[in-house]
Amino acid sequence: MPASGNLFPSSLATPSPATTAGVVPHRCRISLLAPRRSSVAVWLDHHRVASLPSRPPSSALFRSSTTALLHSTTTFVPFGSRPPCSVCLRSRPPCPILSVEQRLWHDPLYQARFKCPSIRYFSKDSRRRSEQGISCFGRSQSYQQWDSLTSKFSAAANIPFLLLQMPQIILNARNLLSGNKTALSAIPWLGMLTSLLGNLSLLSYFAKKREKEAIVVQTLGVVSTYVVLVQLALAETMPLPYFLATSVVVMSGLVLNFLNYFGLLNDGLWRFWEDFITIGGLSVLPQIMWSTFVPYLPNSILPGAAAFVIAILAVTLARTGKLSEKGVKFVGGISGWTATLLFMWMPVSQLWTNYLNPENIKGLSAFSMLLAMLGNGLMLPRALLIRDFMWFTGSAWATLFYGYGNIACLYFLKIISKEFFLAATAGLVSWIGTTFWIDRLVHGGFHT
Repeated sequence: MPASGNLFPSSLATPSPATTAGVVPHRCRISLLAPRRSSVAVWLDHHRVASLPSRPPSSALFRSSTTALLHSTTTFVPFGSRPPCSVCLRSRPPCPILSVEQRLWHDPLYQARFKCPSIRYFSKDSRRRSEQGISCFGRSQSYQQWDSLTSKFSAAANIPFLLLQMPQIILNARNLLSGNKTALSAIPWLGMLTSLLGNLSLLSYFAKKREKEAIVVQTLGVVSTYVVLVQLALAETMPLPYFLATSVVVMSGLVLNFLNYFGLLNDGLWRFWEDFITIGGLSVLPQIMWSTFVPYLPNSILPGAAAFVIAILAVTLARTGKLSEKGVKFVGGISGWTATLLFMWMPVSQLWTNYLNPENIKGLSAFSMLLAMLGNGLMLPRALLIRDFMWFTGSAWATLFYGYGNIACLYFLKIISKEFFLAATAGLVSWIGTTFWIDRLVHGGFHT
């Protein structure tokens, strides 16, 4: 942005000798601009003219003689508010005027003032940044179509995840109705509690990013896991005090996340919730990792206790302003990454169990592993499109190692047929290849 602070670069704001005649008082061009205040019309080239107000800017007006692109209309963009959708050229070829916006695209002031109406503002920070930092201004039609399609893929991930949980819930209900409470003791409530904490952390992460489809997926995970914990509490396999504390956390988490999503939550309460899930996630993750190798490592709570102390210290330093801006940002992202790593550790733990006790893999359901692969795979295109590294890493890891990895183990141990394994392999490779190919196309078409 020029040092003078003008909206347009000096090369555009200052007319060349050949176009000096094109700079005229705004009131002399009533038929074109029809203003109510003094402004100057500046020719950008032989086909475009920009109206620059002489007083502090309240509006900018672009007009192009390329009537096929702009339908012979003048595009009016109010400053300080959201422009009409026609600015995006959503369903039209790129307009020559986009070359001007490309130069201004990385200007923070320009980004704050020129935003597409479809972008929602969510941050409680003073900067009020947009939900994804992306405006649809100048996006190609193919990008917008793929953006809509990836959102539908993420929403469709609810189906395999729901099918993955329902058999266990139905089986538990049957055992409870028949009075067979001991059957539910095979379900580790600590493992379910860890999964619940991971879902709550990711729910907070996606609620902050305004990813509606991912919010629904994580909410479904929270609710379904909590239903299983309710069944375990009814079977008296989960201690009642732990269940009551878990219930308070679940209800509070759901209410706080949805209040924050709709902008109805106090900043202090949201920061307290973020600190809580940060401390909880960072304390649980090392303990879960340590417990996986307990036969070869001493049984100890030292990793969890040490991580708890470190988490308390990090949150305290961040809230008291003792950390740098990068340090505060790092602490703020811990909760999302710990939740992702918790879910990423699940396939590691399962594969380690398969290695130690190959006979136990017969208890795995190939259909359940296929559903896990489908659910996580459907979220890959969305994570890749919006360049969310954490989301993409977690989804790709779960798809390859939890879903497909266990299917491969089942095949090598001759538990599933060769046709099932080859079909799963071909489907996965085709899906990932198509995802990367389309993503490259839509991102390659940006501002070209």
